[in-house]
Amino acid sequence: MRKWLPLTAVCLGAFMLLVDVTIVTVALPDMATDMHSGFAGLQWVMDVYALALAALLLGAGSLADRIGRRRVYLGGLAVFAAASLACGLADGPGTLIAFRAVQGIGGAAMFATTMALLSAAYQGRDRGIAFGVWGAVNGAAAAAGPIIGGLLTEHFGWRWIFFINLPFCALAVLVTLKAVAESRNPHAKGIDLPGMVTFTVGAAAITYALIRVGENGWTSATTLGLFALAVLSFVGFVVVEMRAAHPMLDLSLFRSPVFVAVMAAGLLLSGAAFSYLMYTSLWLQSAEGMSPVGAGLVLVPLSLAAFLVAAVAGRLLHGLSPRLTIGGGLLLIGVGALLQALMLDAGDGWSALVPGLAVTGVGVGMATPALAAAAMGAVAPARAGMAGGALNTARQLGTALGIAVLGAVFHAGLVSGLGDAPGARPMADALASGGAGQLLGAAPAGEARQALDHLVDAAFASGLRETFLVSGAMGLVGAALVFVLVRNTAGAVAGAPAAAGPVVAQASGDRTPVRP
Repeated sequence: MRKWLPLTAVCLGAFMLLVDVTIVTVALPDMATDMHSGFAGLQWVMDVYALALAALLLGAGSLADRIGRRRVYLGGLAVFAAASLACGLADGPGTLIAFRAVQGIGGAAMFATTMALLSAAYQGRDRGIAFGVWGAVNGAAAAAGPIIGGLLTEHFGWRWIFFINLPFCALAVLVTLKAVAESRNPHAKGIDLPGMVTFTVGAAAITYALIRVGENGWTSATTLGLFALAVLSFVGFVVVEMRAAHPMLDLSLFRSPVFVAVMAAGLLLSGAAFSYLMYTSLWLQSAEGMSPVGAGLVLVPLSLAAFLVAAVAGRLLHGLSPRLTIGGGLLLIGVGALLQALMLDAGDGWSALVPGLAVTGVGVGMATPALAAAAMGAVAPARAGMAGGALNTARQLGTALGIAVLGAVFHAGLVSGLGDAPGARPMADALASGGAGQLLGAAPAGEARQALDHLVDAAFASGLRETFLVSGAMGLVGAALVFVLVRNTAGAVAGAPAAAGPVVAQASGDRTPVRP
């Protein structure tokens, strides 16, 4: 059993950092009530973590290649634990958001090194087993997040979704120190700090602009200024990467239509399949009166279907073109969101969502395993690590941007659903912040209460329908891009040799392919 201790150490970290992407979802209404947080604050609690992961993954991988992956992984665990403690002790939304960002920094250091550590620890058949277990743990984290979050929030309070990380971090540190050997890339080059800064500023600016657009409007000076800053930052990123001797992301990879399709698919998959769950959870708990555990269970059809399908997709779909697996998966994700939009009406309960959630989960399970393989096949073997890191970055950025975009859509849908009701906009702000229960509780019994109840139902039905429609459109656009751009089964860059065997993407900056 000693030989599996490195796998245990890596899986502990991976499970924690991925659970923390979704565990917060069902705790948001309690957070809003306890900390008097507005809608934008709730979005940032979710968004800033994914944004930090997206912005720092490639840079953290490059740093780990230079100074040691074990060292960076341990540092990430320490930062993640300290930030989790601070999140649990936070006395206001600003403090919580700040330490969620720090938590994302620790998560990026962990995520960027996990696969490289496994590559160094195992060879041959053991390496294949290790990566299979690691993949299963990743799927289990997505499935377990809402349930764990619901149980902790309901029985111990929302702060325990962060406190629970501390003993697991301590165990992961002990096992890592005992069983994981240090490894580096002897050919690692310098860290692309200008690239990291320009990408981070651009991603943060566009996310902030989208989150604030509901309050400021699309044409306000603040919104336009933030969008301008984002455009300038991304242009700067392109210029920096084109001129850098050792870029964080080699932009020549985007000459491959397949690579472009895979990056777009990763971005849109996360945005279409997962970003609306925050708003679904707000409805279930604040308007439908469900407990955190109940809300978590409603979301299980998506995560469980994704986990089960992904577990068998590798065998059943092996050899099929990524055009079919990724494109077909995104098509199902889009259809699943549209089903939820069609089946949900004012007065309907949680059961209206279940068929669409299950279809979406099947699509996620089909597309996700094929994404990494397609990214690897789209580049020369020497760029395997960079391609894997770019895909992980695209997926986390898709989550962050998806939450921001759908937040603006959801809020606008609430306002539309309230129609000509007095104080429609302030009421929409209250509903979006999880205040439906307080509004209904303050209303006098009788016809006035019934009228308000119907109005709240109509508002949430309108907001969620609009959100599901946009999510469905994202899934369908992603599917169309894949069907158009992916033309062959090999998926290799024109002129680049295809990998001789299956290549496993490393999240670190290691540019050497790993063949299990």
